[in-house]
Amino acid sequence: MSLTLRDVRKSFGPAEVLHGVSLEAQYGQVVAIVGANGAGKSTLIKILAGAYIKDSGKLEMDGRSLHLRSPRDAIRRGIHTVYQELSLVPELTVSENMLMGSLPKNRSLISWRKAHRQAAQILEEIGFGGIRVRAKIKNLPVAKQQMVEIAKALVSKPKVLVLDEPSAILAGSDLDSLFAVVDKLRKEGTLVIYISHRLQEVLGIADRIVVMKDGNFIAERTPAQTDENEIIALMAGRRIEQIYPDRRQKFGPPVMVLDGLTREGEFEDVSLELRRGEVLSIFGLVGSGRSEMVETVFGARRLASGSVQIEGARRRFKSPARAMKARLALVTEDRKRTGLVLGLKVSENITLATMPGPFLNLRKMRSAANGMVDQLSIQPAHCTRMEAWQLSGGNQQKTVLAKWLLTKPEVLILDEPTRGVDMATRVQIYNMIDDLARQGTSVLMVSSDLTEAIGAADRVLVMREGRLVGELDAASTTEDEVLAYSIGVGQ
Repeated sequence: MSLTLRDVRKSFGPAEVLHGVSLEAQYGQVVAIVGANGAGKSTLIKILAGAYIKDSGKLEMDGRSLHLRSPRDAIRRGIHTVYQELSLVPELTVSENMLMGSLPKNRSLISWRKAHRQAAQILEEIGFGGIRVRAKIKNLPVAKQQMVEIAKALVSKPKVLVLDEPSAILAGSDLDSLFAVVDKLRKEGTLVIYISHRLQEVLGIADRIVVMKDGNFIAERTPAQTDENEIIALMAGRRIEQIYPDRRQKFGPPVMVLDGLTREGEFEDVSLELRRGEVLSIFGLVGSGRSEMVETVFGARRLASGSVQIEGARRRFKSPARAMKARLALVTEDRKRTGLVLGLKVSENITLATMPGPFLNLRKMRSAANGMVDQLSIQPAHCTRMEAWQLSGGNQQKTVLAKWLLTKPEVLILDEPTRGVDMATRVQIYNMIDDLARQGTSVLMVSSDLTEAIGAADRVLVMREGRLVGELDAASTTEDEVLAYSIGVGQ
């Protein structure tokens, strides 16, 4: 029993983005598809999800032709897709989102007691039992929303489960729970198609690894046949010799000082110093308060107590606009919800934070946007007139970075800067961060990627349950030591 693709092609206008891809995948396998942003992965999985209709070629399931004209068709045939960008309803509860369309009833009325019990049982079975089923989605951290999205897809026991960057914002025990779910599904006979830029986890979890480049499948390997370096070389078309830049050695005086920052229920008594030209990373597991803390510093959340000093002056930002006037910038963790206006053109998104008013100089805006597209190699090269939703995930991320770099910040706060970004683009972003730091910009980086939190930074701070619990020199610490602090073991 298998899912088969034969010479599948797809074009948008005159540009063909899938050039006749073919694949046969058996139930009970984990097939990883890897490739650079823009390689065609997203288009392929949207065809499998019924969101796009293929131009030509064949899809077959269990030897029979598969005609997918809508997402509903795919779900009816047992194909469920969990996208990198979440599709939950923020105002509804966890139970309502998970059981939407199949809420249990007593006669004609919904039985909320049964619904909550059923949702809790499903979450418990897949290792996500700590999530409150009565909580509204909007009140959950993004990582827990990701877990709910996965649980929602498993409610109807799919034959094929497509996971698009499921681990991008997970770490520690949450990551272990995800891998346990994938292994459980494999043993139960589900075909899991796993899309990820985290190559170490792909090598650890997949049965087969298919490499995609420029709309083609160009290679297939088993984990035993390959390593991370070969996969990166296949994806990028070249061997990348160094992922992280050489560490910086000299720093200026403190630019931003946080003293006793507290927001009840989220974080407590957070104090730190960020020096000029330094990259300071913050690592912590889901619920540690990292994102809430940096959003509070930027004025997106109200500070309960404590102080923020910028260049020696005490500041309390009541809005992001005030933080921007003090030359702070924040790249948020959810680019589609809080980083981009998807319906606006790329040029409009890039210049959104620097638009003069009340009159707009469109020529100057386009010139600035084109300059950032060139500087960050946003693809396609002439994308400024495209709408932001048309870009791949990695190029959307670079668009958000471009928007904030145009503000020329003194303090650049990055929350998950490489979420959903391929390795070649990651290297480019790490080099960009290094260039900014060497020019005197101070960078505060939140990351759930443990390797990144250490490799791209000068110092590593660790948060657990809303408190800073460790400060480590990035050059001399290890992943095991950072993880131990984050879970409270061996200290």
